[in-house]
Amino acid sequence: MVSGIESLCESTELAVGDHVRTLRGSATGIILRIQPDGRVVWRPNGSRSELIALPESLLREKNL
Repeated sequence: MVSGIESLCESTELAVGDHVRTLRGSATGIILRIQPDGRVVWRPNGSRSELIALPESLLREKNL
């Protein structure tokens, strides 16, 4: 729970190619592009679908 709160405190500066996960951790994927209005187009791992999300709803995966 602490790591979830800490990750919410981080800034939401995402870039194309960043590996991300949803806030609930139910899906992970990669950012494909950033739209002019700030929304993020991303592809979940194992899928060919493209999803659109607000940057606040995605967390950058930390490199291990």
